[in-house]
Amino acid sequence: MQKILVVEDEVKVANAVKKGLEENGFEVDVAYDGRMGKSLAASNNYDLVILDLNLPHHNGYELCEVIRRKNNRVPVIMLTALGGVEDKMQAFELGADDYLVKPFDFRELLARIRVFLKRAGSEAPHSTQYKITIADLEIDREKKEVTRGGKKIALTAKEYQLLDFLALHKGKVISKLTIAEKVWDIDFDTGTNVIEVYMNFLRKKIDKDFEQKLLHTKTGMGYYLSEE
Repeated sequence: MQKILVVEDEVKVANAVKKGLEENGFEVDVAYDGRMGKSLAASNNYDLVILDLNLPHHNGYELCEVIRRKNNRVPVIMLTALGGVEDKMQAFELGADDYLVKPFDFRELLARIRVFLKRAGSEAPHSTQYKITIADLEIDREKKEVTRGGKKIALTAKEYQLLDFLALHKGKVISKLTIAEKVWDIDFDTGTNVIEVYMNFLRKKIDKDFEQKLLHTKTGMGYYLSEE
């Protein structure tokens, strides 16, 4: 049975989500404030975490950082009333995988949970190629480590998955729709410009400090990774 942590200070919302998830076969722990959420996240291994942003004691941003320090792979979905672009950007920057704005339909939350759990359960390499080198960028697919110019680059799980997918299709322009399907396993609109956001994150980490740019955009068509 897959185990989910729900950190939500609105008791009615938290209990409704818990009930719905348990009816769909999940084991659920609920924390009603950030301190309790931090304690549960530190002492248990979860398959997925659902976080509110506005929490007593520790907010969702702080808690997301704590969770990411312990486990860089567990999917994190932000569930919050804050729908501004800056709120979303900060959530993604700290390692959230998705962002659902209240009020929400439980069926959509359940669909997203299943997408991320399916993705997390199929992490086997989609190629027998274990190391990919593009210019001075090296991706070690066994260790899931990335270096450029000999310098190790820290990536979140989703940033790594996006870079890995582009690297496996070196030089090929990949559409946003294909990226959404293959990297996020989503075939519906999440209501965010998540792919553009993550491409910006990658550019800052992969290209910003180097004269030769490797990540490119083909306007209206998609993105590609190339030495040219």
